Amino acid sequence: MGNVKPAAKMEAAMGNKTTADMKIQGKVVDVCKKKGCWMTLEMPNGEPMRVTFKDYAFFMPMDIIGKNVVLDGLAKKQTISVETLRHYAEDAKKSPEEVAKITDPKKELAFEAKGVVILDK
Repeated sequence: MGNVKPAAKMEAAMGNKTTADMKIQGKVVDVCKKKGCWMTLEMPNGEPMRVTFKDYAFFMPMDIIGKNVVLDGLAKKQTISVETLRHYAEDAKKSPEEVAKITDPKKELAFEAKGVVILDK
């Protein structure tokens, strides 16, 4: 699978770049409950990292929470708008009250995968 980095080392591997092509490995914390169109990976700071799929070309099974995966794609440092954060919260089946509490954009690490390997069967 080539040079795979732990997800926890992604930001350090990026250095000063806002995007970088790489392969990372991590543990799935959550998956979109509507159709598997995103997932989140466990990160050392306690804030899960969002993973989307290039061009919505594929989706993840919803039963992979807790499994280890290897991702190939684009690592990103980005700011997420309030509108997008609310959309993600709705996809995660958060209550209208929880969605309404989202009032500030958020700086975060993210990953756009063009390929995923589920390591735990």
